[in-house]
Formats: sequence, structure tokens, C-alpha cells
Amino acid sequence: MKFTASRRTALAALLAAPLLATAQASYPNRPITLVVPQAAGGTNDIVGRLVGQKLGEVLGGATVVENRPGAGGNIGTQFVAKAPKDGYTLLMTISSSQAINPALFKNPGFDPVKDFKPVGLIGAVPNVLLVNPSFPARNMAELVALAKSKPGHYQYASAGNGTLNHLLGEMLNSMAGIQLQHVPYKGVAPAINDVLGGQLPIVFASMPSALSHIKAGKLRALAVSGATRSPVLPDVPTIAETVAGYNGTLWIGLFAPAGLPADTQSKLQDGMASALTAKDLRDKLELQGVEIAPKTTPDQFAALLQEDLTKWAKVVKTSGATVD
Repeated sequence: MKFTASRRTALAALLAAPLLATAQASYPNRPITLVVPQAAGGTNDIVGRLVGQKLGEVLGGATVVENRPGAGGNIGTQFVAKAPKDGYTLLMTISSSQAINPALFKNPGFDPVKDFKPVGLIGAVPNVLLVNPSFPARNMAELVALAKSKPGHYQYASAGNGTLNHLLGEMLNSMAGIQLQHVPYKGVAPAINDVLGGQLPIVFASMPSALSHIKAGKLRALAVSGATRSPVLPDVPTIAETVAGYNGTLWIGLFAPAGLPADTQSKLQDGMASALTAKDLRDKLELQGVEIAPKTTPDQFAALLQEDLTKWAKVVKTSGATVD
């Protein structure tokens, strides 16, 4: 019997279908790679390794964290957007890459909504407004008054142009009616180091980056950037308690490339939900200052991303920040 090209294609599809169904049913049957689009040692990397380990345990497989930093997170994000849609390459990312970069870059190389499917929101990580202990302001009201008395005189450090801690400062300038001058660094570590050394007075830093310095008394926490106080620093007020409406929280979440098979997607989403309810993981994340969100559905996570895309686009436009 002779087979035409169309018959051969149909036969191949029929033979492959049971194999594909078996592979999906046994997912995962090899290690899952969690791509972190930031360098090792940062907030997203720390959280990604903790969550990845527990996710592997829940799914009955192994996970591997792979750092692919560069272009503010665009390099790793682009990689996952173009990866096979089989559930073995996932994106562990932060809101600054997924929700801010599309407004900062003319062509970030990915669409934050069309190219990805939300798997699960891990939680929120507030930033802390830190000052050198010698800085005269001891609370947000005093900082605002001081900045208004000398417009453009005081400086704040950031991890670089367009980073979240840069835009947090610009949002504070706009909402409080002050003019703190931005000084960009190549990463949050050197920015913090210069505030520790007294070269600059102010810096925004994520909770995991800030806690050790606060506890050691080397930096003073004036306020946290989230809408509510952090359980890790309950005595430190929010910026919003002085500047009404201010809310700049970093979130961390897991995404898969769009087009993932429905059953694989369901297994990942259920696995993430189970991992985030495990007490040992919750305890470890809370020590890092992560405010866990285990009951957030993927649809709610998608809505949060859309909300942040709109919010940060306005902040970027107002600040004039760009990296192109």
C-alpha cells in the first residue's frame, strides 16, 4: 500500500498521540528548569531556590535554578518565552522585569501577557526606604520636610536606571512634591554599600537585601513601600502613612510559556499552591520578608500583572526614565 504525504502525516500523528499523552500524564519525568532572569544572590534568586526545591518535592521530581541575567531581566525572560511549551522550562521572575520593563524598553523582546501563562504568585516583597544613621531625618515626615526645605539637595541611590528602586524614588518625588536626586549604580549591593559608607544618604532596597543591615544598626529603616506594614518590621511604618496612596511592592511569581498543555499547566498550578502551604517553606520565605500569597489564583495573578503594567507605565512616563 502506498501512502501519500498527507496519509503519512496523519499516521505519524496517530502514533505520536499516545506517546505524548503518556509523557504529559507522567509529568515531570525529568528535571524542571526555573530560569531566574537576575544574578545569583538577589531576592528573586533566593526565593526561587527555596520555592523550586519544595515544588520539586510536591511534584515528585527535581528542579534546577538557572540564572540568565542581563538587560534588566529581559535576557532570561526572552529565553523562556521562546522555550518549548512542555512545562520543563519556567520563568521565576519579579514584577520589575515583567511589569516595568515593557514600559522602559522600546523592544524588551517579549510580550509580558501574550507570551506567558501565570502559574502562581509566590508573594510580595516590600522595599524599605533606608538611610545612613547619620542622616538627620528619623521618619518619613521629617524626610519630606527636609527635602522640601532644600529641593534637589539630597540624593538617593538605586540599582540602576529604570530599576524598581529608582522608580520608587521617582514615585515618592511625584506624590510627596519633593526633589530627591537619583544616583544610579550597577546593582543594589554597591548602592547599599555607598549609603553604608555615608557617600549618599538614602536608598530603597528589598527586604531580603536590607534586613541584616537594619538588624545590625548599620542602616535605619524609615518606612516600607507596601500598602501595609511588614510582619518582619512591624514597628516600621509604611510610606503611605505619610504620603497617602503610595504603594510600591515587588512581587515574585512563576510563569510558563504560553501554549502549555492544559494538564501540565494544571499540575504546575496545583503543585505551586501545595508548595506554598507547606509550613517549612512558609517559614523560610517569611524570614526573608516575603509576604506569601498561597490563595491567589492564576487568574488573579494575571489581573495583578495587568494592573501593574498600567501603574508602572504611568510612573515611567512621569519620571522620564529610559534605558534605550
